[in-house]
Amino acid sequence: MALSFRDFSAEKACAEHLDSIDPLSRFRDRFELPRDASGNPVTYLVGNSLGPMPKAARALVMQELDAWGGMASEARFRGARPWYRYHEMFREPLARLVGAQPDEIVAMNGLTVNLHLLLASFWRPQGQRSRILMESGAFPSDTYAIESHVRVRSHDPATEVVKVSPQTGEACFTTSDFVDAIEREGDRLALVLVGGVNYFSGQVLDMAAITAAAHKVGALCGFDLAHAVGNVPMQLHDWNCDFAAWCSYKYLNAGSGSVAGCFVHSRHANDLQRPRLCGWWGSDPQERLRMLDAFVPALGADGWQVTNPPILSSAPLKASLDLFDEATLPMLRQKSKALTGYLEFMLRNAAPKGCSVITPVGSNERGCQLSIRIGGDARAASHALHDLGFWCDFREPDVVRASPTPFFNTFSEVHSFAHALASIVRTGS
Repeated sequence: MALSFRDFSAEKACAEHLDSIDPLSRFRDRFELPRDASGNPVTYLVGNSLGPMPKAARALVMQELDAWGGMASEARFRGARPWYRYHEMFREPLARLVGAQPDEIVAMNGLTVNLHLLLASFWRPQGQRSRILMESGAFPSDTYAIESHVRVRSHDPATEVVKVSPQTGEACFTTSDFVDAIEREGDRLALVLVGGVNYFSGQVLDMAAITAAAHKVGALCGFDLAHAVGNVPMQLHDWNCDFAAWCSYKYLNAGSGSVAGCFVHSRHANDLQRPRLCGWWGSDPQERLRMLDAFVPALGADGWQVTNPPILSSAPLKASLDLFDEATLPMLRQKSKALTGYLEFMLRNAAPKGCSVITPVGSNERGCQLSIRIGGDARAASHALHDLGFWCDFREPDVVRASPTPFFNTFSEVHSFAHALASIVRTGS
């Protein structure tokens, strides 16, 4: 579905035709899509915040509840999916999504917990090389994690945390914003940690270039991939990224509080001397049950685990990853570019003055999400859309985020949303 603006028209028939030739349309029925308070189906454009439930998730959770009820502790070592090695089944499908080797991947904990664990290993201030570079306007949890981590280790965030901002008047970054800042910090820089896709604007950053710039000055580089995983293709291993972390409840559709994920490049993952915060589950699985006092880390990213897998919050992830393997990320990405491109086209044609898209126009510089700046009362516009059955979200001060997602959204939904938004903005209601 490699489509461009010249393939689109503002007529509803165009949207209906695009839906009729969509090779991924069958996946819509594999999700339980929400309904409003009256039981009517809604247009769900909030997959960037919380993905809907794959229908297969319910059965997978029930199977683990049955295993718990029927086998209790024995479920750790027998049954269809023994709990002792439960996390291992996520290695290969997650590795395919982020461009990694399977032993560089581990599913564990939550995103911010994982960021703290990774910061403990990869922010190693020595002498003047002590600073962490991040983006301004990062998701607040990232800012809290980085600044609190620095503070707990008796450093001052005011001097140690460097924030990169877009150029004056710009909503998005350029790659040179980061590269120039990295070069300015030079041998004072210990670590770069930024979001691979900006949660507010939907911009995809050039992770390969940022990593290369960090390494050139002797710093390490990691990424928060909360809005990137399952959304855009990545090659973390080949890009030489040092580490990354993500949640799985957004584009990975694994449910609120679901198990998160980590990538640790093999050159670090297989370095058993790399400092880390240790827990029993990160020890060598061949030695773990011997209950040794001395910690011997597992090879690979598994060595960063601190506790056993949360089975009930992990089971839905399997349901989602099975769908990703069936659909394939290249096919999903192709449809995503078409859907988001169609939304941009419709907004250009339908939206009145005062509305503008702040997400980059280049299809490789964005994922599913378009962030739309609304003239007038943007919060009221978001509420009005919700009342009409178009679920998107509002971000201060004036942005509505809409994320047409290739697994379950349609071109007809995009067409209707654009017209609804235009009508609301024109009439102010």
